[in-house]
Amino acid sequence: MSNKYDYTGRTIFVGIDVHKKTYSVSVVCEHGELIKRDTMPATPERLLAYLRKYFVGAKIKSAYEAGFSGFGLHRFLMSHDIQNIVIHAASVEIGARDRVKNDKRDALKIAVQLQSRRLRGIHVPTPEMEDRRELTRLRSRFVQDRNRIATRLKHKAHYHGLVGPLDVKKVSNGWIKMIKTKEMKPGLRYAIESLIQEWEEFNQKIKEVEGLLKEQAKEDNALEETYRSVKGVGKTASRILANELGDMSQFSSENKLFSHVGLTPTEHSSGERTRKGHISRQGKPILRSTLVQCSWVAIRHDEGLRKIYERIAAKSGSKIAIVAVARRLIGRIRACFRKNEKYNAKVA
Repeated sequence: MSNKYDYTGRTIFVGIDVHKKTYSVSVVCEHGELIKRDTMPATPERLLAYLRKYFVGAKIKSAYEAGFSGFGLHRFLMSHDIQNIVIHAASVEIGARDRVKNDKRDALKIAVQLQSRRLRGIHVPTPEMEDRRELTRLRSRFVQDRNRIATRLKHKAHYHGLVGPLDVKKVSNGWIKMIKTKEMKPGLRYAIESLIQEWEEFNQKIKEVEGLLKEQAKEDNALEETYRSVKGVGKTASRILANELGDMSQFSSENKLFSHVGLTPTEHSSGERTRKGHISRQGKPILRSTLVQCSWVAIRHDEGLRKIYERIAAKSGSKIAIVAVARRLIGRIRACFRKNEKYNAKVA
């Protein structure tokens, strides 16, 4: 069926609800009126052909939520002159009485809010930066898997009396060597040695990834020097921060950086009463956990950060205080990049 309408000189707004097998698409005009809605196979080429067939001559703006599908669709649309943004799922507004959720409604919400300029896109990394992240995120996953195996080893050792109730040593090569000397029945020995083999395999994989990260750090010497100038940021943390944030030039303000990292406190206010809640937790957990770990070390070396921690901890507790320090720390690192200088705790 041919298209009846001429969209030359007009702008349309496309909301896309992305799933593994399908795209749900809602299209609205400049006035926010729904003009077309469809579901199609989840291939960028099919979506592009659909938009070009039914909206010839139109200026097309689109948006979809960040998720499992990554940024491939975004890059494809942008390369074909469609102004696309990728949004955080939490940024889509939901009505107080909105009790029905489905793909068509989600796509329509995105389209309408895009048309009314109520959506803001997240920063989309370059393919090169995205590739570099794979190593730090893979290392994080291997560490989690190794810790999981270590927990199972310790549990089995305690359960069968291979270690005493006061044993608090972490699973290490030395601990494993000690466990292997214990007397065990054949079934238990096989189970223990199988877990040990898994632990050693993950340990080896972590070492291999760390070797690749070391080479990566040499290539990113300028970034590496700035991040490593901060007391508390070690070689692994610097790689995580560099791969996730780069030189932070994409953030025009500290607040946008805090929002990206997920360190912005939520707020519940009414009248004269203002109540700050927990942090938003947007962004990658690996970033927040890394910054918090670095902050625990930083307060031992940076008097200014230590005073901030002690002041907030006395009032609100250590957890809230260390998050506040993490927010201050990443803000100062951003300032270092903007000024093209190393971190100096005495003047920060």
